[in-house]
Amino acid sequence: MKLKICGMKFYDNILQTAGLLPDYLGLIFYEKSSRYFDGILPELPKSIQKTGVFVDENYTNIVRKIDQYHLQCVQLHGNESPELCQKLQDHALVIKVFPVGNPFDFNTLIPYEKSCDFYLFDTKGPLKGGNGVSFDWSVLDQNPFEKPFFLSGGISINDLEKIKKLAFPTLYGVDINSRFEEEPGLKNIELLREFKLKLHRKL
Repeated sequence: MKLKICGMKFYDNILQTAGLLPDYLGLIFYEKSSRYFDGILPELPKSIQKTGVFVDENYTNIVRKIDQYHLQCVQLHGNESPELCQKLQDHALVIKVFPVGNPFDFNTLIPYEKSCDFYLFDTKGPLKGGNGVSFDWSVLDQNPFEKPFFLSGGISINDLEKIKKLAFPTLYGVDINSRFEEEPGLKNIELLREFKLKLHRKL
């Protein structure tokens, strides 16, 4: 199970979080977000996939951020077209985000089957991510696609045992953020450490 920690903002906190060696570390390049990142990124271990999070940004600006921060992955939270996703695959891995309500129409994934590397299922809400609440994960029992996906949306340390018992064959990783913060963008390192250790501990 891969671990993605998203919404990083502060230099020293990024270094501390990177010391836990998550698989992915997310930086939000959406100016309306309270976790908007526009700072200096420390050098990170090569095993960590630096991930830029964008909302309805244009191709040129996304590629500029990929080059500036040497991103290995981009996460797209808006209404990005399959064509844009496919173009970006020439530069980085692409995670396409889908907000999930109940019901959820999985047919919306069809145009993206060949134009992204991962799906990410997040909670449908007023914000473009970061709503801090979870959705009914049982909806994903109806997912007919074989593309690997991240599970997101208000995940907390109290969800660990439930996550480890999930039987979705294409569940690739979990994406955590707001439930591990002391303030927007500032992560609680000890809470992250506990989550990571227990996530990889056998039931």
